[in-house]
Order: sequence, then structure tokens, then C-alpha cells
Amino acid sequence: MDENKTDLSLKTMQLLQERTPLQDPGMDGSVRRTSRRIREKQTQDKNQILSPKCLTFTSEVKRRLSWNILDIEEAEVKDEKESLPGYREGLSEYELERLENIRQNQAFLSSLNLPQISEALRPKSKPTQKGLKREKTETETLPVRKSLRLQNKGPQTTLALDTTSYEEKPKKAPGPIPLDPINLDEHVRLPEDLVKLWNEVPLKQETGTSDLISYQQMLQKLAINDSGVVKVVKDRICSAAFHPTSSNLLMAAGDKSGHLGLWKPDASWGNDGVIYFEPHSRAITSMAFSSHPCNLITVSYDGSARSMDLEKAVFDEVYRSSSGLKSFDFLSTDCSTLLLGEWNGDVAVRCSKMHIEIDGWKPYCLFSFFFRFVNIYDLRHLKRRNNLPVGELSSHSRSVSSAFFSPLTGNRVLTTCMDNMIRVFDTSLIDGRSPVLKSISHNMQTGRWLSKLSAVWDPKQQDCFVIGSVDRPRQIQVYHESGRRLHTFRNMDHLTTVCSITAFHPSRNTLLGGNSSGRLHIFTDSFIN
Repeated sequence: MDENKTDLSLKTMQLLQERTPLQDPGMDGSVRRTSRRIREKQTQDKNQILSPKCLTFTSEVKRRLSWNILDIEEAEVKDEKESLPGYREGLSEYELERLENIRQNQAFLSSLNLPQISEALRPKSKPTQKGLKREKTETETLPVRKSLRLQNKGPQTTLALDTTSYEEKPKKAPGPIPLDPINLDEHVRLPEDLVKLWNEVPLKQETGTSDLISYQQMLQKLAINDSGVVKVVKDRICSAAFHPTSSNLLMAAGDKSGHLGLWKPDASWGNDGVIYFEPHSRAITSMAFSSHPCNLITVSYDGSARSMDLEKAVFDEVYRSSSGLKSFDFLSTDCSTLLLGEWNGDVAVRCSKMHIEIDGWKPYCLFSFFFRFVNIYDLRHLKRRNNLPVGELSSHSRSVSSAFFSPLTGNRVLTTCMDNMIRVFDTSLIDGRSPVLKSISHNMQTGRWLSKLSAVWDPKQQDCFVIGSVDRPRQIQVYHESGRRLHTFRNMDHLTTVCSITAFHPSRNTLLGGNSSGRLHIFTDSFIN
């Protein structure tokens, strides 16, 4: 017991000595010194007390062991990084699993191409409207309706009916009408470039049947851009035509209100090359350019047929009927004889000469369609009453909206019927009932707000025709008489509406389409400035 107490007291004094700060030799007072026995005891304790399981190695062994440990740690880290792409040093297993899930989700989202899809679905800015500008109309302010009870009035026994009715636009006066553009200032003469282009002698039209492969390749080269869509008239387009000149593009369009618009794409006159007239009071149902001297013949529901003459600066009246005019055609190459169809079923022949001159295959045939009947007549034996047809085009179950002979030969007749069918008839031998060569299914249900679809021949390729479509995406289709679809014109940026009125240029590789808002679309192989 005494020895243990002595050891404890010695250790206590040793601890006090270690914790007691050394005094500065320069300070006053004696310096505490440890005895020699305590120093020896302290040294002996240090040598005997070792940490458990503590090993001693030489310097060479330590160096080799450190290298092995480093190699093992690097291999383990490499394996962990390969197995866990989201590995981060010092993260727990849960955090590593979370990073791996994030990486997999990001890889899945990137595979969906969401940025590209969102960019495609983002609404694009509308292109600037070219051509005629929309007029701002003031909204009529109606009086506020008041209750009879609040006005201390009894119930009315009779209703006050609104007897005001819609007043139709008055018809134009008979005779010539001055050629005054609506969108130009008064007393401004027509542009000289327009008059020069109008009187340009067109090249001889080449009509025939070329190789379908080359024709199809030509169609594939036709394109449309921003400058190929222009508002030419203000209302729904009912008819359109190309000027026969081949040096430049000049188009005409007529709407349901009797307005006529001329458009030259690269011109600076008017509104983006558009000049606007009003030769009729109702819809312009058909139009065509005559040969040199060039005039534009238009017929309308108002019963008048007029000839636009830029030299005289007038719209001459060439025919007037008590009923509306539906269509017309030239019976001679000099365009001096007109054949006009009226809404009441009558047919009129208008000739500017003393005698009628009929050229080519046209003297033999005239077809008349009413409801589902299409008949062919011989012009040389027409009488005022009781005319017998020389041919019949049957198999139509509903009304026929249009029918055209093929250019040059007239060996085919192309009909458009409201039974959703396009039919091609063989009229090479007109003797009784002409057979149907091909029937093509096509949706014709345009409704009341669109012009009726009409299939028309390509004057440069007499066995091919073009027609608009109500299908989505909006398109214009070109067919061969065999029923084979040669090409479909589509453009998500510039062709966004139904083009009921279509026509090919007589000599250039250009196609036009007119819609219900008064715009013309042109597909061409030459860029427009």
C-alpha cells in the first residue's frame, strides 16, 4: 500500500511539473528542478509503455508497403467509378444512387429531342401581308336595349319587325367603263411597263405529250417563297388566268364582288405589284386572255361580258344577258368569236366579224352540263330550239361543276362532279355515248364559303391536269389521265389554305392557285426578286 501511494504521488508531482510553465531565467524567484530519480523513472516508463499491436518496420519495408496500398486503392476507385458513373468521392451509397438516377433521366430526356420538338411546335410569326391591305372598318354602335317595365310601359301587342333588307350592288351601266384603278391616285396613268408587257407578242404555244419522267422532274423543281403569296383581290377568288407572255409573269384574278386584280411579282406599282379594278358588280365566273392584240375577257353573274383594253383604257362591253353568265370560250384562233354559256341553259355565240370563223376541232363539239347530264353538240347544226346531242357523257350521279376538252386534239374530256369523282372520257370518236377511261376519287365538298374545285388541263401537257384539294396539309395535286398522281405541291409556311382555283402557265413552268381570301400562290422554277 505504501509503495502504491508513493508511485501515485510521484506521478502527480510529474504531471504538475509538466503543466507548470517554465519561468524565465531573468525573472525573480527560484526555478523548480526535477530530481534525477524522477527523470530516470520517466524515461523507464516511456520505454516500457507501447501502443497495442504496434509494429515496427524498416524504411524499405515501409516504402514497399505504401506502394502496394496506393495501387490497391487506385484499382478500387477505378472499379467504383466504372460501375457508378455518378460516383463522387466522399458520397454515401444513397447519394450515389440518386446521381445515377439523375444521369439516366437526363439521358432519356435527351433521347426524346424535346428542344427540337418544342421549337417546331412554337407558333411562327405570320409573314407580312403583301398586296392589297385590309381596310379598317368601324364597328357600328347599337343603342342600349331598355326594359319596358323600367320605362313604365305596358307590353306591346305587335312586334316591330325590321323591314330593312340587304340591297344588292347596283349593276354597271351598259357600254364601256373607264379603266380607273381603285388603289391608285386619281388621274394617274397606268404604268408604261404594264402597257408594254400587255402588248407583248407571246411565243407560239407548244402543246403536246412529252416524256412523263421529265415532266414529273419539272414539277418537282417548282417551289414557292415569301414573294409568291400576294393578296390580289379583297374577296373570294372565283377565276384566274395567266397572261400569255413568256418574258415575265403577269396574272389576273376576279373575286365574288366583281373586282379584278392584276399582279406582276417584281413590279413596284400599286400595292406590291397589284393594280385593282371593278369592272363588274357581281362575281367574275370566268376569264381568259385573247391573242394579239391582247385583251382580257371576263364574264360575270351580272350578265355582262367585258374586254379589258389597256390601249383605250376602257372595259368594253362585248355581250349582255338578262341572266348571269357562267363560262365562255374562244371558237377561233383570232379570238373574234365567243361562245358564252348562261345560267338559264342558253348558249350565245358572239362574233365581232360579219361571219363566224371556227378553226380546229372546236367546230364539231359543244358540251352542255346541267345537274348530272353532259351532252355534246355539233355547232354547225345548232338551232334555236330542239337541238339533239351527238354525244353523251354519262355515269355522273350528282351535278357536274366543270368539263373541259383536252388541248390541241380534244380527244379527252375532263369532268369534275360533286359525287367526289374526277372522270376522263374518250372523245376521239364522238358517236353516241363516250366511254369512261378513268374515274379518280377526290373530295369535292368545299362548303358554301369556298369556290368549287375544278380540274383543268395543263396546256403544255395535254394528258395531265391539276386540281386543288381540301385535304390537310393543304396541297395542290397533278394527275395523269390514267389516274396516276404525278406530284403533290405542299408547303407548311406558304400554302396554308385551300386553293380552289388553279391554272398552269401556257408556256412557262409556273402554277398558280387562288384561295377564298383573295390571295394568289405561285409555284415556279425561277426565283422572283
